[in-house]
Amino acid sequence: MEWRKDDYLITDDVSKVQLDVVHRLLAATYWGDRRPREIIERMVAGSICFSLYLGSAQIGFGRAVTDSATFTWVADIVVEPEFRGAGLGQWMMECLVAHPSIKGTQMVLQTRDAQELYEKFGFAGNSALMSTKVTDL
Repeated sequence: MEWRKDDYLITDDVSKVQLDVVHRLLAATYWGDRRPREIIERMVAGSICFSLYLGSAQIGFGRAVTDSATFTWVADIVVEPEFRGAGLGQWMMECLVAHPSIKGTQMVLQTRDAQELYEKFGFAGNSALMSTKVTDL
């Protein structure tokens, strides 16, 4: 699928993911800074990816990991720093939650600093979430 807004494009076409760009974007985050490029390749292959472009330049990325029936994990929503604050992350989430492969599933995510963004899409805190700590990538 593709979504267009002004000069921007979001696509779920995994063949258009620019792995080097995604690796660089995630390396600058607190959650993805330890992921080698090989891990980025594997996670892209196993996810529904949402790539944000301005012209031919990829300027954002997000993904969903799902069983397409009941559950979706939303991860790695990131936009180039110079494009933040323009509503592009919110638009990416609008496209993600409406995607026909995951619409209607229970969606979960983890964030330390973007609660306000995700609350707009019905996400709420939950003290029951448990996870393991990744030690080796």
